[in-house]
Amino acid sequence: MTEIEAFFREIDKLWQSPGPERIPLRVIGSGALFLQTSYNRATNDGDVLETLQLTAEIKDKLTALAGRHTPLHKRTGLYLDIVLPGLPFLPHAPRFQFLKTLNAGLRRFSIEALDVTDVVVSKLKRFNQNDADDVRAMVDKDFVEHGELLERFKAAVDAFSVDSRAEDLPRIVDNLHRVERDMLRVPESDIDLPDWMER
Repeated sequence: MTEIEAFFREIDKLWQSPGPERIPLRVIGSGALFLQTSYNRATNDGDVLETLQLTAEIKDKLTALAGRHTPLHKRTGLYLDIVLPGLPFLPHAPRFQFLKTLNAGLRRFSIEALDVTDVVVSKLKRFNQNDADDVRAMVDKDFVEHGELLERFKAAVDAFSVDSRAEDLPRIVDNLHRVERDMLRVPESDIDLPDWMER
């Protein structure tokens, strides 16, 4: 069992608010990679995408139970961070994978992990050293197919191009080109950006 799997099992065990249905948690970022592949590295947070099922009450209780500086954080070195849905660079309909083995041992929660390719796309927004290391690891393990990456990237561009987030797109495209050129060893793709945007 990996550290992040143990972390979610611990949250499930400590949860004191039973309900008629399991509460869905959608894990994004590097945590989603750790839950779906053999890849691992040092990290201290498990990012969960905010959804309609995460009511204000549930979010408050999750933060109090598993957020930063909680006893669980101090004991495990991991904490839960609930991310607003408009922040990550994601396609309009991000793909999540149901984690059958992990969920079989849970009573209160249902865990889904963002699809590996969509995680790679999301990391192109910030693309710090950890993000680059994560993407390279997925490329090296053959989890990234260029055609699929390009398709999902363009879907994320479409989602971002309709509001103020569009100003980040030229930099994000540059990061895609870095992955294509330096990791996938393929030619850089032409990406259509809004007409008003200067590169």
